[in-house]
Amino acid sequence: EFLKSPLSSLINRRANRQPYQQLEQVEIRPFTEMGEVNFIQEEDVRLETTWARFSNVLKRHGELTERLSRDSDKMIFERLQKEFEAARASQTQEICLDGEQWNDGLLATIRERVHMEAERKAMSGDTNMMPGLHFHENITYKVGTKVICCLEGARIGIQYETSFAGEPCELYHCVLESKSFLEKMTVLEHTVPFFLPIREAENDLLSSNAMKFIDHIGELLQAYVDRREQVRLIKELYGNQIGELYHSLPYHMIEFVLEDFDCKVTISLRYAELISVLPTRVSVLAWPVHLSKKSLTSTATISRKGNGALGSHPIPARLSYAEDALRTMSLPEAYAEIVLNLPQALQQVFPHRNPPA
Repeated sequence: EFLKSPLSSLINRRANRQPYQQLEQVEIRPFTEMGEVNFIQEEDVRLETTWARFSNVLKRHGELTERLSRDSDKMIFERLQKEFEAARASQTQEICLDGEQWNDGLLATIRERVHMEAERKAMSGDTNMMPGLHFHENITYKVGTKVICCLEGARIGIQYETSFAGEPCELYHCVLESKSFLEKMTVLEHTVPFFLPIREAENDLLSSNAMKFIDHIGELLQAYVDRREQVRLIKELYGNQIGELYHSLPYHMIEFVLEDFDCKVTISLRYAELISVLPTRVSVLAWPVHLSKKSLTSTATISRKGNGALGSHPIPARLSYAEDALRTMSLPEAYAEIVLNLPQALQQVFPHRNPPA
């Protein structure tokens, strides 16, 4: 009994302790599962938030795209185009200006003319008018790709002609108005694409330097058309080699991928100024696709001075020659230069890559 007693008491103590252990496990397990549930719920919330933001971006993009082709915008363009054509048809003289001939003094003269013409028409019913006042000149001024003319109602109209590679593209209009010769001018209406900052330019330049404002809008429009047409041309010429292509509405951010090669080449262009036709930030990266097993362990020492692989995963190599071409040439010219030298450049960067199957 002496031997059995401690043994039986030990068994009893263990038996008595077991329910508490089971209770402890029951209490702990829900805490762990609840933590997992909370973590999953937090992930779901983050995903839903991200998707909501992305959906909002898509919605806004759709609205902007619809606005581009809105009937009212087309009606404004057609009306202004007819008004400009009528003004040029009734002109008594067209003066072509070069260099310093286009200046603030001339713009002041144009402003004075439109107000004098408005006053003349207001007085046209007065029989006491001097006969000499019936004669007036309707002068149109051509400054480079801009045509400046006097419109009805003391308005100054500017028509912008754009082109690409010597071929004419779209016409754009901007109509300026001022209540009197001494008051500052404002933009009454225009056909400039809504994503170009004409209102910002109006606030910054028009009241202080109207000539600079007129020139700046022309530079914005021509640079936009130039960037857009460069992208259109590479799609037309090399569309079978370009896999993915994205761009912003003003074409000041452009990204595309070349997939018709041993490596996947990503090209990213950024234009710091909307009046730029050459990118200010360029990135061209080659991502190895067909690599031998040997290269997975040695790539770290062969791409752009130590930029090779992290562990057994190859990372992209920078193609400096391609970036230099994009900084100094138009996009179609740079593209041709890149493709011409790409096989040799890839062989230098990834000498152990396998040819595609």
